This record gives sequence, C-alpha cells and structure tokens, in this order.
Amino acid sequence: MAHTIREIALALGAEAEGALDLTVTGAAEPQAAGPEQLALAMDPRYADGIAKGKARAAVVWPGADWRAMGLEAAIFAPRGRLAMAGLTRLMDPGPDIAPGVHPMAVVDPSACLGEGAAVGPFVVIGRGVRIGPGARIASHVSIGEGAQIGAQALILQGARIGARVTIGDRFICQPGAVIGADGFSFVTPEKSGVEEIRETLGSRAEIRNQSWTRIHSLGAVTIGDDVEIGANVCIDRGTIRDTSIGSGSKLDNLVHIGHNVQVGRDCLLCGQVGVAGSARIGDRVVLAGQCGVNDNIFVGNDVIAGGATKIFTNAPAGRVLLGYPAVKMETHVEMQKALRRLPRLAGRVAALEKGDASGPEE
Repeated sequence: MAHTIREIALALGAEAEGALDLTVTGAAEPQAAGPEQLALAMDPRYADGIAKGKARAAVVWPGADWRAMGLEAAIFAPRGRLAMAGLTRLMDPGPDIAPGVHPMAVVDPSACLGEGAAVGPFVVIGRGVRIGPGARIASHVSIGEGAQIGAQALILQGARIGARVTIGDRFICQPGAVIGADGFSFVTPEKSGVEEIRETLGSRAEIRNQSWTRIHSLGAVTIGDDVEIGANVCIDRGTIRDTSIGSGSKLDNLVHIGHNVQVGRDCLLCGQVGVAGSARIGDRVVLAGQCGVNDNIFVGNDVIAGGATKIFTNAPAGRVLLGYPAVKMETHVEMQKALRRLPRLAGRVAALEKGDASGPEE
C-alpha cells in the first residue's frame, strides 16, 4: 500500500518538508532503500547510507540538511524508535485472515462471536466461549470452553487458549503460545527432600523414596487489556485463584509464567524469563532475557533486572538488579572488578607466604 509523505508525517505527529505528495510503498535501511521506499535515517550516523541508496525521501533527525543529502522530502523524528513504532503500525498489513468463519473451523453452537470477527481454518472454539468484536483468529488455534476474549484481539497460528481464561481488549498472541495449561504443582505424603532442604539450606537427615501426588489446577488465567504474548509463551492456570497478567504488559518469546503468579501493569518480560509459582511482580517491572524469579516472593514496582539475573528474595520497588544471586547493579559491577583482581591477589598472597614481601612482578 502506498502512502504519501504527508500521510506518514500526520500518522507520526511529526513535521515534514519538501515534496509532501511523494508516495512510498515501504521502508528500508538507507543504503538499501529504493526510489519507492522511505529511508530510515533517524541518527546522523546513518547519513552516509542515504548517498549509497536511491531513496527520494527519508525519516531523519531534527535539523538534518536533507536537501544536501539529495532527498526530495524529509520527515523529522525527535525520537527515532517512537517514530518507528508509528511507521511500522501504519505500514504493517497484518495477517491475511478472511472475514467471517472459515468453513473448516469448528465453532460450538453456544459460542458467541462479536461483530466483524474473523476465524481461520482448523480453529476450534469450545462451548460457551465469548469473543469480542473485530477479533482475528488465525489457523489451528484452539479456545477452550468458557474462555472470554475481548475486542480487536489478534491470535496467531497454533495458539492454545485454555478453559475459563479471561482476556481483555486488543490482545495480541504470537504463534504457539499456551495460555491456561495446568500448573506444575505436586506434593508428597511425607515431608519431601525439597521441603527439608528449604528449611536447612543444604542438610538432609536421610534420603528416602518419595512419590509425587498431583495438585490439580482449579483456577484459570486472567489477562488485562493491551497485553502482548510472544511465540511459545506458557502461562499456567492458578491452583485456586487465577494467574494474572496486568494491562499493558508485554511478554517476549519463550517466557514461562507459573501457577498463581501475578504480573502487574506495563511490565516487560524478555525472552526466556521464568517466574515461579505464586511470585508477585509489581507494575512497570522490566526483566531482561533469561531472568528468573523464585516462587512466593515479591518484585516491587519499577524494578529493572539485567540479563540472566536470578531473583531469590523480595526486591524493593525501584531497585536495579544484576547477577546470580541478584544484587544491586553497582554492587555487581564492583564484585566483578574484584573477581578479575583475584589471580593477582592470590599471587601476592602466595609470595607473602614465602616471605617475599615485594610480591610477584607486575
């Protein structure tokens, strides 16, 4: 689909100059952009790329001399990534899901689909399901009995929505996600080795045979508005109460949310994050890739945890964490500096033990 520079600038809420009626059909990096594409050069570092490409128009940084770059039109973006959000939203055609219900879909007669809903082939929608207006459901999705999904949802190929799951408006779910699987919850008739280790932090009175008895999941999952779920995310249903994800939160691919977990509003959970059962995550928390959160702890509002951080105890609001186990980021940096000095320190100690106070040569 073609857009004029004027239309794009209006959609971005940005200023534009030059030939505003010039049309483009897509976007590209500056050096690869053709004459029908909009070059993305929101930083002076990308200026040289414009000369290597063939773009006639570009998104540039404020104050850029776009005429000197040989452009016919320019859109000015004070915040480049924010401009990218608006531009990609404008140019993304979305998945091709035909309106209405595909003849190869199976929809229970008791299910209620809102006006304008689109359901692809091989979709299975169970008893009593309610789906809001404008929802789009791609092929091979299954939605269990009693589930409720809000307006303008987009559920992509192969996602699984379990029974009694409740989801708000403008939900986006990437392929292969599973929402509402049973929680991983088991108990032994006698005190288990795990319980004993938790109490003693390492000591065991005896090692004995044990068998695991399943605790069934009677709860479901509740998800707020404007939530996005990445590919192959798994969100387990609660044992008694629902597992919950707050409005505006975004979960990256391969995130796992355990049973009874509560995730607050506007959180960002990056790839391979794992949150163990009954943990509580506050609002606006950011967990970078491969972070882990222990069960039954609380992570306060506005916590930011760097990649691969492992949070084993409650984290106060606003804390910036890094490391395994998690500590303040500045403390972790100092610990790593000290760790790098250990070989030299060990050499000096060895020399002192030999009676050579001067230490080893530097």
